[in-house]
Amino acid sequence: MLSDMLSPATVDALLAAIDEPGQKKPMKERKVQTYDFKRALRFSQDHIRILTRIHENYARLMTTYSSAQLRTIIQASVHSVDQMPFEEFVKSITENSILSLFVASPLQGQMVLEVAPELAYAMLDRMLGGQGVQPDKLSHLTEIETMVIERIFSKILESFQDAWTSVLKLKTELKELEVNPHFLQIVSPNETVVTVTLRVTVGEVSGNIRLCLPHVVLEPIMPRLSAHHWLSNQKKDREPHESKELEKRLKKTNLGIVAELGHSEITIEEFLNLEDGDVIRLNQTVSDPLIVKVDNRVKFHGQPGTSKGRMAVQITEVKEEEEIGHDG
Repeated sequence: MLSDMLSPATVDALLAAIDEPGQKKPMKERKVQTYDFKRALRFSQDHIRILTRIHENYARLMTTYSSAQLRTIIQASVHSVDQMPFEEFVKSITENSILSLFVASPLQGQMVLEVAPELAYAMLDRMLGGQGVQPDKLSHLTEIETMVIERIFSKILESFQDAWTSVLKLKTELKELEVNPHFLQIVSPNETVVTVTLRVTVGEVSGNIRLCLPHVVLEPIMPRLSAHHWLSNQKKDREPHESKELEKRLKKTNLGIVAELGHSEITIEEFLNLEDGDVIRLNQTVSDPLIVKVDNRVKFHGQPGTSKGRMAVQITEVKEEEEIGHDG
């Protein structure tokens, strides 16, 4: 019997241990996740991953196209992709940000492009011939400045539609600019939206560009935002398409061309004594070909003349690459 095997003292100790609350085996703690029904999560993690990849491509395209347009170094990368109620997005908008309402047909509904004020004014300064610096004091945009900003944002949205080509061919259109976030009424306050935050640097100025994409707008194409659909589309002529798009953009890039009539050297004394009617003799004769430079590099030789009443240069020789290094 058990009483024969254990002493009375041992039995008493076992009974006491059972009665002590501290000696009970702790129950396994359950993991409980709080769910806010006002903050419904309409996008799965798979959707978020695909949207991140799409906009990583968007950041690369924006870097290429905007750098050529603004003629300065631009860097862009995806900082975060989140989903939240539209009301929360409106409350998070930075003061003085410039908001662009746009559509992307055939999708129904409006989306928002938010550009931080320091970035917007740096871009504006570049387009107006400045160094791309942020003004000390922000002021209301003039009519001309508004037109320039609309042109910049339209180009940024062209990169957006190109980035979405693997999912759906879009046609973006800028509808209006807004500076007061309280006037944004594209969806109901509780509607779920995806916010894509891009960290962008223009020259020496850094800031955020955010996209607000409502669920109700993307809902018709949600099945396409899957890993299977994404990977299958990536295999279909991805590189030829990107090369053609890049070539098309590069062909539209403006280049500065200068035809040099010649050059000469004079002393400071001669320079100070120059008067109206004086002649400076150049190092070239009238029969020598002109040097034609493209972005300060010698590319052609030419002959001066006129065309339709204006001065012109006729290209007579294309410089080879090995020659350019010696002449430039």
